[in-house]
Amino acid sequence: FPYTTLFRSPPALYSAAIFVTDIERAIAFYRDTLKLPLAKQGSFGAEFFAEGTRLGIHPARHPNALEMVGRDTGLVLHVPGILDYCSDLMDAGVTFVSEPTKQSWGIMALVADPDGNRIALWEQREETPAP
Repeated sequence: FPYTTLFRSPPALYSAAIFVTDIERAIAFYRDTLKLPLAKQGSFGAEFFAEGTRLGIHPARHPNALEMVGRDTGLVLHVPGILDYCSDLMDAGVTFVSEPTKQSWGIMALVADPDGNRIALWEQREETPAP
């Protein structure tokens, strides 16, 4: 029997995780510098965004988790007004792996958190009205 027959909706992505070596420093970075909304905090680390897909920031306590610190996360944050946002991040001393670059599909930048975890920032290209 097909999965969709047994269950009413398909699985959904609940969260993505980033592992860090200093959880307090990371929480401050994601909350205060990137301005992400902190939803929960506890011994597990922190969870950002109360609705939709969450972003978990977790202490790398296990050797397998330590191997995942300081890498490209594959995560992309949608940032309306990306140029002003990136200007604020530059003023705050955030490490830019790639400064904002205009592409045919929008503007993208790549930043690193204090552990070197890389996160993409993206603003969708504004559609030009047809003549």
